[in-house]
Amino acid sequence: MSYNFYGWETALVPAVSDEFKGVETPQQLYDILTGIWCEYTCAPRLRSGWSKDNITLGQCSITAFLVQDIFGGKVCGILRPGGNYHCYNVVGDSVFDLTSEQFGDEKLDYSDNPEQFREIHFVKAEKRERYEYLRSELKKYLAK
Repeated sequence: MSYNFYGWETALVPAVSDEFKGVETPQQLYDILTGIWCEYTCAPRLRSGWSKDNITLGQCSITAFLVQDIFGGKVCGILRPGGNYHCYNVVGDSVFDLTSEQFGDEKLDYSDNPEQFREIHFVKAEKRERYEYLRSELKKYLAK
């Protein structure tokens, strides 16, 4: 099976946490999240553009920190026009971005970007709440 998210071919990292039993690969997590990502989990400033056809829009930071919870590693960010960062994951030698599809054919530069920290991102209560919602929905899915 193939995927369209950046780095899917090399996202061969094992889960380092047993908190989310049943999620063993980033690809498996992606498959599950396609049924969880929604307008509510999308960043408020991007919600008007969110659709079932662009489910990864506005989902980057909360998804990248959830990936970090499960697979470890670092969350890094690509500075975007307007001053926001697009977050992705680096686990060992593997660099992958479960939410890269929102950029269509645009090629992002995944090299030498600064590490991102949840303490900074989650200062925004709405972002922390979206992250907690995504986590809880994943746990509900896995409890089925």
